[in-house]
Amino acid sequence: MDLSSAFDFIQQQMAHVLLLPGSSFSLPSLACALFISAIALGFRRFKQNRNIPLKVMTRALFPRWLIWNRSNLVDLGYLGFHVFVYGLLLGWAALSFQFLTNAVIALLVAVFGPVQPSSLPAFVSRSVITLLLFLAYELGYWINHYLSHRVPFMWEFHKVHHSATVLTPVTTFRVHPGYMVIFSNILALTAAVGNGLGHYLFGETAAQYALSQTNVLLVLFIYTYVHLQHSHVWIPLRGALGRLIMSPAHHQIHHSSNPIHFNKNLGSCLAIWDWLFGTLYVPARARERLTFGVDADRQEAHTFRGAFLMPFYRAAACLVPKRMLARLRSTDPTHEAQIDLRGRELLPRSTMIPFN
Repeated sequence: MDLSSAFDFIQQQMAHVLLLPGSSFSLPSLACALFISAIALGFRRFKQNRNIPLKVMTRALFPRWLIWNRSNLVDLGYLGFHVFVYGLLLGWAALSFQFLTNAVIALLVAVFGPVQPSSLPAFVSRSVITLLLFLAYELGYWINHYLSHRVPFMWEFHKVHHSATVLTPVTTFRVHPGYMVIFSNILALTAAVGNGLGHYLFGETAAQYALSQTNVLLVLFIYTYVHLQHSHVWIPLRGALGRLIMSPAHHQIHHSSNPIHFNKNLGSCLAIWDWLFGTLYVPARARERLTFGVDADRQEAHTFRGAFLMPFYRAAACLVPKRMLARLRSTDPTHEAQIDLRGRELLPRSTMIPFN
């Protein structure tokens, strides 16, 4: 059996994820995260007048309780799924970004009339387009994240991410494919609006500044602190910066099982949308005591059945009308436990994070 094509595919996918400069999980960006973590932990020990031996620093950066945690092993499984499977099976699911961009431009022309191409230098239009697309990405991320905590159907898919009991950079891949399909379509809509608006304003098509087809502003945040949002390293931003930027501590609070933290800090890199829409929680300077994980699924959250199969089942159950459930109970009360498992009233109220 010739396995060369399979090995070539694996090598290509791994290179795409780990070596492309604009990848969200590239080795250089992970190295930057490790360096920043070491600086933060070292500075904390320095302020306490404590030594910083290499062995202690290594244990602090890679604690065994974190590396070998069952939750982290599920995260690694999802990493493999998203690298080798998701793009092949569901990559087609997103709405056409270019089609939507053209539709937005056509709508603006129909309403406001055509505009002449701008006489400004190309770097001006490209810079504005880059900023607009980055803000559109952040807004699309916030909208999808907000709905994922509000809509029971969407929460059943997003709950997989919140079932993680420890946070590592790999946790970013602990995302159910059902969630990714919805997210990619919402993102296509918001990005197309931003792109179409920018092109209409300048009267011509302008490409964003990108690195490996990734917006350079997003790449900048990936290389600075995005990986640390899913980590055990507490790095808070407060004051004006805490209202603008989603620091690692901001997102760790978002994963907290403490009710006062529920549905807070829904942004990706920026905190501005949370600030504007009232979902911002600025972390304290001192480390807050946090625990993670959705309690209702604790028994099966770290199994293939609980992390991959059951969200499909439960999301479908959210679509079952209450009248139908009541009719099923009245005609066959012996199956009430099974009906409750499928029922809308059991799932969202007991497992969905309540919105304040």
